[in-house]
Amino acid sequence: HVQLVESGGGSVQTGGSLKLSCLISGNTYEDACMGWFRQKQSNERVGLAAIATVSGRTDYADFVKGRFTISRDIAEKKLYLQMNNLKREDTALYSCAADHATADCRPTRGEHRFGYWGRGTQVTVS
Repeated sequence: HVQLVESGGGSVQTGGSLKLSCLISGNTYEDACMGWFRQKQSNERVGLAAIATVSGRTDYADFVKGRFTISRDIAEKKLYLQMNNLKREDTALYSCAADHATADCRPTRGEHRFGYWGRGTQVTVS
């Protein structure tokens, strides 16, 4: 059983930065595809970034490239999302996700291909 718990959200002004964390507990999870998604109001989740935990290979949605950075700490069982130059349109509920399937580890592979989810942390940019 795998549990994901996000933290680090909050309110920030336009142009500011936040670093989100996702703590992974439960079964060992060194070899996985992990990602960050966000959801605005009642819209569907949108993939932002993904990382293959063993290789460290990352991939990003085009609209966050250059502003967001995904990283992981396998020993600490943590996933991070560094967000810089935040804009009002970045306001959303941010969730981390994980899955044992590491092939095609991209944020655009779709939320249905991630089996484990956190509840999310709210980010508000004003």
